[in-house]
Amino acid sequence: MRNTRDTLARGLTEVFAPAVLAAVLPLIVGAQAASSVGAGLLWGLLASTFCAIIPYAMILHGVRRGRLGDRHIGVREQRLRPMLFGLASVTIGVALLLLLHAPRELTALIVASLAGGVVATAINHFWKSSVHAGVAAATTVVLTMVFGPWMLLTSVITAGVAWSRVHLKDHTVAQVVVGAIIGAVVAGVVFGVLRS
Repeated sequence: MRNTRDTLARGLTEVFAPAVLAAVLPLIVGAQAASSVGAGLLWGLLASTFCAIIPYAMILHGVRRGRLGDRHIGVREQRLRPMLFGLASVTIGVALLLLLHAPRELTALIVASLAGGVVATAINHFWKSSVHAGVAAATTVVLTMVFGPWMLLTSVITAGVAWSRVHLKDHTVAQVVVGAIIGAVVAGVVFGVLRS
């Protein structure tokens, strides 16, 4: 039974990792927000490149070079540099989306991601909140705002991710709760204000 729960926890942590959600969500929002699905996917791909692909590539590089202990950056003291690099990458992405006149809803999503990243980076400088739980909660909020209340069903995924982080002993209950609250509140406020 323990091995089954360990496998499930690892699966949830990997499948719904921040980099995965940050890569997929812009594609979904872009496809919905643009004049055509194809154009929206291209906009989403541009956003995903700066929000997920470039920052995650930097993390993988850090792991290979031995500067980071693992790709989830489990050691709080190792988080600052990759998080600052990620924020710089997302900032460039926001600038490009604005300059190229990307769909408003997609740009709002990426600005919300940037705001969430700033708050998470500030907190993680002093205390280890869960970025996994934060990004999962933000994803639920954004999907609900874009597609309606039925998307609240995705909160099951957020709860599963939070459970996985505690089960794997990567975070305490308080750390996943704080991470989820940060993600949900920042996404709800920033995305909500900028998308309209």
